[in-house]
Amino acid sequence: MPREFSFCPKCGAGLGRRSLHGLDRLVCPECSFVFWQNPAVGVAVILLDDGGRVLLGRRARGAYRGQWCIPCGYVEYDEDVRDAARREFREETGIEVVLGEVFAVHSNFHNPAMHTVGVWFRGEAAGGEPRADDDLDRVEFFALDGGLPAAIAFPTDRIVLADLRRTAAAG
Repeated sequence: MPREFSFCPKCGAGLGRRSLHGLDRLVCPECSFVFWQNPAVGVAVILLDDGGRVLLGRRARGAYRGQWCIPCGYVEYDEDVRDAARREFREETGIEVVLGEVFAVHSNFHNPAMHTVGVWFRGEAAGGEPRADDDLDRVEFFALDGGLPAAIAFPTDRIVLADLRRTAAAG
């Protein structure tokens, strides 16, 4: 379930519930502010080396600590989605990338408190050396066919990795 809020962020009055467009929404009875709970946007970059191995990072903290993921992060409010993908990838891995096409877009429902929409871009390395940061304690290339770690953090990353395997096999 999404987070529940009690007070209007605009005027401070208590929020009430009302049906809008057939959906139950939090609405302020004083100023009519509607508290829309929209998903956050996440971005990830798929980087393959010359051998077709994919770069993954091991999460350093939080609920998914010790599990692997395609390096990812959130788009800031005033940031272009492609700029966010490049920034997050550089921050998490130390590698500058040139973005290619969008490989996948999925809704992420694995965290009941926060719905996100993820966008996975293809990328090519343009500089830097792989290194871990505070979000990831390891970054490493893995073979798509039989070489991936068992502990993949996010269900949608499992889907994207399976699609990458199929794409590579179809060659």
